[in-house]
Amino acid sequence: MIRRGFQVVARLGQHRALPGTRRILPRLNPTSAFGSSTDSLVSRFCPEKTDLKDYALPNASWCPDMLSLYQEFLEKTKADGWIKLPSFKSNRDHIQGLKLPSGLAVTSDKSDWRIFTRCIPVEGQGYEYVIFFHPSKKKSVCLFQPGPYLEGAPGFAHGGSLAALMDETFSKTAYLAGEGLFTLSLNIRFKNRLPLGAGRPALSPEPL
Repeated sequence: MIRRGFQVVARLGQHRALPGTRRILPRLNPTSAFGSSTDSLVSRFCPEKTDLKDYALPNASWCPDMLSLYQEFLEKTKADGWIKLPSFKSNRDHIQGLKLPSGLAVTSDKSDWRIFTRCIPVEGQGYEYVIFFHPSKKKSVCLFQPGPYLEGAPGFAHGGSLAALMDETFSKTAYLAGEGLFTLSLNIRFKNRLPLGAGRPALSPEPL
């Protein structure tokens, strides 16, 4: 199981360059970037009506354990305050209206930008995951089933693929909590291997 205590997401506006190195990220203003409340961030992140495809929904590749965990947390959205987060193919679709400084703003006419964890379009071959977020506790749970394209050791998920999903989960948690957006440091100590095709829950810590 993943150990808690990762040094994961930096608070916006508190980034400092390492001694002897150039500062590459411009300072962000938390107020203008995040708005006034977690509720407003969640509302913008989870639109009630959209034509965008939600990749965080069950499909034929999900194993029974993954489906069971999904149903368990879906029940918690009805009474326990948890929210199922949609997962679109690009973060651009999630952060519409976020005011980034000119140094980070990107303009392009390309239409197929993808989050790294959504870059394998074939169901069941790469990242199959869904994130549930609890606004008042500012915590998330990510349910994850790794596919064969994420293989490291034969039959097991590559450590780098797991790190990428942890990074994605933690950054979403920090963003919705109004605490941060960019990862400055990610330290991981794996305690066991993760078999491919197995659905597993991973609890995210609170943003730093």
